[in-house]
Amino acid sequence: MKPTSRNFALAALAVPGVQAGLRFPCSTLTIQRLDPVVQPGVVPAAHVHHIVGGNAFNATMEGDVGERASCTTCQMSEDFSNYWTAHLYFKHPTNGSYHRVPVLPVQPLLGGSQGAQGGLTVYYTQFDLSRDNLKQQPVKAFQPGFRMTVGSPTATSKPHVGLRYQCLSGQSRGREMPDFPDKPCSGGIFTTHHFPACWDGKNLDSPDHQSHMYNSISTDGFMNAPKCPSSHPVRMPQVAYETVWDTTKFNSMWPSGAPNPFVWSFEGTSGYGTHADYMFGWKGDSLQRAMDKSECFYDGCGSIKKQAMAVANQCAIKETVKEQTDGWLVKLPGM
Repeated sequence: MKPTSRNFALAALAVPGVQAGLRFPCSTLTIQRLDPVVQPGVVPAAHVHHIVGGNAFNATMEGDVGERASCTTCQMSEDFSNYWTAHLYFKHPTNGSYHRVPVLPVQPLLGGSQGAQGGLTVYYTQFDLSRDNLKQQPVKAFQPGFRMTVGSPTATSKPHVGLRYQCLSGQSRGREMPDFPDKPCSGGIFTTHHFPACWDGKNLDSPDHQSHMYNSISTDGFMNAPKCPSSHPVRMPQVAYETVWDTTKFNSMWPSGAPNPFVWSFEGTSGYGTHADYMFGWKGDSLQRAMDKSECFYDGCGSIKKQAMAVANQCAIKETVKEQTDGWLVKLPGM
């Protein structure tokens, strides 16, 4: 069975001795207009983001984030990284007003990870969902100060594989698509963001926040990326996010046959602009220990401490941008 986003649950449970790295939930930390990767120091940033992870998150983040944070909304208690995407909104087909779409925890919640509030699920895979392949392909963890993005809000053509939408219905996630679903989804909209796994070995960032990484992924889902090129020879963990947007409360307001009414917070009516940001913040060598560990999944790879999601949910930061982002809005914040 191909371990794609759609059939993840069956693949994970069907393969004995799964050896895939890490999979864990992170509850929502904050929802506001901040972006320390693309717009460092800018308050407010251009559009609203849905952010999870460590409480060191702010408008300007440099150096070792893991040493500055004191709590995290992630299940792995040594992970003070920050993970974020644009936020999804519903645009009313009749009056043009906007409403923020709630976020639900990704199901299934496995490995004692029940209790997440909103947020997203994070993956760090060594090879794919069923193998680690460490003898042939060692994985080097990210370094303090590392950050990257995937996708772009200005994209006008289909995004590369790994940036996908799925229409949830009952226990089915449906097929992976490069754009928003064209009809209401009874269980919400599922989005996935797969990051590249090949590093140039030198730069912790680049002007476009992507050139220091190379995307060799050629297949949708949790499949191994092909060999890294000589320009980006260092194999890093394959990072991916999964998010469930609870669009169900708006389905009755979507007229039959009308175009998709959901937009990203940058007024992205096309789904091609889907994108995500990552800022490394693991404490010490905790992520490297996990990536060196064979035959692990859910359990912290035998070395990382987990915390109850009830504890993770208590982690919070102050609201920096004082503005309304929820409820019915005449326009999107910043637009």
